[in-house]
Amino acid sequence: MPYYRQVGQIPRKRHTRFRQPDGSLYAEELMGIEGFSSESALLYHRGLPTAVLAAEAVPEQGRATEPNLPLRPRHFRTGELAFPSGEAGTDAVTGRRLLFGNSDVSICFAVPDTTSPLYRNATGDELCYVQRGSARFETIYGALEVAEGDYVLLPASTTYRVVPLGEQPPRLYLVEATGHIGPPKRYLSAKGQFLESSPYCERDLRGPTEPLLLEGEHVDVLVRHHDGLTRMTYEHHPFDVVGWDGCLYPWVFNIADFEPITGRIHQPPPVHQTFEGPNFVVCSFCPRKVDYHPDSIPVPYNHANVDSDELMFYVGGNYEARKGSGIGIGSLSLHPSGCSHGPQPGAAEASLGAERFDETAVMIDTFRPLRLGEAATASEDPTYYRSWVTNKPNG
Repeated sequence: MPYYRQVGQIPRKRHTRFRQPDGSLYAEELMGIEGFSSESALLYHRGLPTAVLAAEAVPEQGRATEPNLPLRPRHFRTGELAFPSGEAGTDAVTGRRLLFGNSDVSICFAVPDTTSPLYRNATGDELCYVQRGSARFETIYGALEVAEGDYVLLPASTTYRVVPLGEQPPRLYLVEATGHIGPPKRYLSAKGQFLESSPYCERDLRGPTEPLLLEGEHVDVLVRHHDGLTRMTYEHHPFDVVGWDGCLYPWVFNIADFEPITGRIHQPPPVHQTFEGPNFVVCSFCPRKVDYHPDSIPVPYNHANVDSDELMFYVGGNYEARKGSGIGIGSLSLHPSGCSHGPQPGAAEASLGAERFDETAVMIDTFRPLRLGEAATASEDPTYYRSWVTNKPNG
C-alpha cells in the first residue's frame, strides 16, 4: 500500500526483543513482496507461524477453461448461477465458481451462506467486489466488515476467511491475480502518495484497526499455489497476531468514493481505471455528469479492443449504451479482441442532450484472451452477439 499503518502492540524498534506476558518472545513474521525489496509488513505472533503439523494435496474440480470459440461477443447472467448449499452450506472459498481465466487472472463468482475455511492464496493478490449483501473478511491483520459496492484487496499469502453477514448471502465477484494488484502507478507520486489528479485517495481507504485474536490448535488452512491446493495443518491458530506495522495489508475501497473524470466530449475508458494487475486493469463506471460540448454524443462510439478483452459487470442503474440488448443488473458482457462493439442501435441518437448517466459497472480489461469457465458456460445468453442487428433473421 502507498502509506504506513500500525495496528496493535509492537516494539519501538523492529527485530528487537518483544516479550509475551510469560517472558517468551513473540514470533516475528515479515510479509514482503518482490524479494523483500518493496512493500512489507512485520507481524508479531503468539505462536510460531512456521509450525506445520501436516500437509496434504486437495483435489479440485471446476477450474478448467475452454477457448472463446467461435469468437464472438458474449453475455452472461450471474443471477442464473446456482449455488446449492447442501448440508455444509456454500462458502466463499470452496464455493466460488470459475467464470473466466487466462495465465494472468481467474475471475470467479460466489454467493456464500456459511463461513469459509481459512484460506491463503499464494499465487497472487485477490480483489473482491461486493455486488450485494455484507460480509466480514477475517484476516491475520484484523477484520474488515464490507458491504455493497466495496472492493476488498487481499495481498498474496494473506490468511483469511469470509463470514457472511445479514439475512441474504452476499454476492461476491472475485479476481484472482497471478501477481500484485494496486492503484495505477500514474495516480501515485514517486514516494507513493496519491496525486491530486487521482480519482480517489488515502482518505477513501479502510484497513484493519485492531488485532483479531483467536485460540486454537491443529488448525487447517487451505493454500492455493500454482500447482493446485494444499491443506496445511498448523500447531496454532494463525489469528494470533498481537500487532503489526508496514505498508502491506488488506484494505477496502468503495466504488461510490470514486470521483469520475468527465469532459466536454466522451472520455475514453482509462479515465475510469481504479486498479492495475499483471496484464489487466480494473475500471469503475460510476454515476456522473456526461459530455457538455453542445454537439457531444454522450454514449461511447463503436470501438475495437485491438490488444485486450473487455469484460463488463453491470451492478447498478441503467447502462445507456446497451439498453435493449438484454443486459441488466448482474449481467457480464465479454467483448473480445478481434470484435468491434459499441452502443445499441439508436442509443447514440437517444443520448443526445443527456446531462447525466445513472450507471455503475466494474470493467476488467485483460491483455491476454479470456477463456470461458464452467460458470460462464452455465449462464450464457446465446443470442447476445446478434443484438446490434437491426433486421434480425428468424430463429
